[in-house]
Amino acid sequence: MTSRKIISLGQIAERSKQLKSEGKSVVLCHGTFDLMHTGHIRYLSRAKREGDVLMVTVTADEFVNKGPGRPVFKEELRTESLAALESVDYVAVNYAETAVEVIRKIQPNLYVKGSEYRSSENDVTGNIVHEQNAVEECGGKIFFTDEITFSSSSLLNEHFGLFPPETKEFLTKFRQNWSEQDITSMVDTLADQKVLVIGDVIIDEYHYVSLLGQTGKGNVLSVEYETEEQFAGGSVAVANHVSGFVDSVTLVSGLGDYDSHEDFITRKLQSNVTPVFAKFKDAPTVTKRRFVDGDLSKLFEVYYYKDDSTLEDDGDNILKWLDKNLSDYDVVIAADFGNGFMTNEIIKKLSEKSKFLAVNTQINSGNRGHHVITRYPRADFVSLNEPELRLAAHNRHDPLEELCELISEKLDVGQMSITRGLKGVLAYDHDERSFLQVPALSSRVVDRIGAGDAFLSLSALCLGKGLDTNISAFIGAVAAAMDVQIVCNRDPIQPTGLKKFVTTLLK
Repeated sequence: MTSRKIISLGQIAERSKQLKSEGKSVVLCHGTFDLMHTGHIRYLSRAKREGDVLMVTVTADEFVNKGPGRPVFKEELRTESLAALESVDYVAVNYAETAVEVIRKIQPNLYVKGSEYRSSENDVTGNIVHEQNAVEECGGKIFFTDEITFSSSSLLNEHFGLFPPETKEFLTKFRQNWSEQDITSMVDTLADQKVLVIGDVIIDEYHYVSLLGQTGKGNVLSVEYETEEQFAGGSVAVANHVSGFVDSVTLVSGLGDYDSHEDFITRKLQSNVTPVFAKFKDAPTVTKRRFVDGDLSKLFEVYYYKDDSTLEDDGDNILKWLDKNLSDYDVVIAADFGNGFMTNEIIKKLSEKSKFLAVNTQINSGNRGHHVITRYPRADFVSLNEPELRLAAHNRHDPLEELCELISEKLDVGQMSITRGLKGVLAYDHDERSFLQVPALSSRVVDRIGAGDAFLSLSALCLGKGLDTNISAFIGAVAAAMDVQIVCNRDPIQPTGLKKFVTTLLK
């Protein structure tokens, strides 16, 4: 009986059409239903009493972006649990982020939501308004229940061991000072900042392969080519992350005078990002081709670049542009990958004239050993990983806290953050002489490439707005936790997803 209730979305839409033609009233409920509890059961029972037939749609696993380790239960188990309830007549999986298209296909007489959605202000996704509009467009109505409610996220966080003890302890203390509503409200305040992102453009290529093993002659690994994907990385990725949280962004960078990939980059930029591009002389746009296996492990990497490239006019036009426009920006984010665009003259200009300057100087295969944060005479916020900090301090073993103090004094840096992968983030406030350790907030890692850029982007916006170091480090860590679940720079971090992630963490 249970298995007969579980049908496809197309089938459930056809069933709804047939039932309505017979004069039956169709009721629709939609959600994740990751952990079935008393609140769900009462909600669904109440919904069934409002009509003849109750249909329930469930968000597919790949579209559940509620936070680390979610969903705990896969869609097969979630649909099976729902179908086992007497009140539920049909269940289908929705392969989309919202229920809008589901509503348009099923066209229910009544769309039922829990009482927590009665006020649209409590819905961080903003989807409830769109769903209500879709229901009414189809001639139906929305109905809010008044049954007892529980938070699946709270229950999962408390009882299902989604986090290690240190993460759970951090979140418990953080909740004592800030609620999810506090954080989401602060995220909304970022929008009015005018932001300049400046730095190297990088084209990331993933060539997906399957391993064949060692060749018959020699110690060479052989692979079978499957497919490939191209991503806009470097300063483009940073600009795209920022663009979701502010009204407008300007991107200043350099492209090759051949193999520039300009059309591709322009297509990948978000609509509110305005590019200002210079050209390199006799050089391509930096391209990193990675050969990646089925587990997204990187097997080999090939650089397409010129390591001594210079701008066509030695950067004069960019310097003139900065002279004219730099004072217009509230926040300047320097995404410096050491590939030639950030000249000493540009760095000097940024350090002298930026209202708020955030910098990352990334170590990579093309610049290892000679690209350090001390190239910058001044910055307001510096985001580095541990090897980048140790290289700048020429110190391999001393505690990170001592090295943060050393570099911040040398560069007169107000805020520093050291990203440490699975160990989380160490944030330092120079004025307060205080440190904050934020643990890693993701329990699942798909791809680490780009996580540091996501952290830099959101932390810089927060600090540029004047938010507390604790807030900026937490929001940056959330952005990084989201980004490690995205392949390379396939998608930028968006406010709705970040707010849902925060809400799940702080329930």
